[in-house]
Amino acid sequence: MSKEKKQQFLFGLLMSMFMALCMSGILTALNTGIEHGFLQRWTKAFLVAWLCAFPLVLVFAPLTRKLVAKLI
Repeated sequence: MSKEKKQQFLFGLLMSMFMALCMSGILTALNTGIEHGFLQRWTKAFLVAWLCAFPLVLVFAPLTRKLVAKLI
């Protein structure tokens, strides 16, 4: 695997992780409140979100780069 491909893969992995972590935390807090069991609910929501977000980032990042290049 080339250095560029490794960088794209790692970028997608980390970007999807950070986005899933933030979004799942915010939405879990809004929907259920920050009370007993919040960390367990957040953890479950994060794992589901990350499993969805990572492949989506890998698919949509190249398309988004192309769209941005056309728009600029």
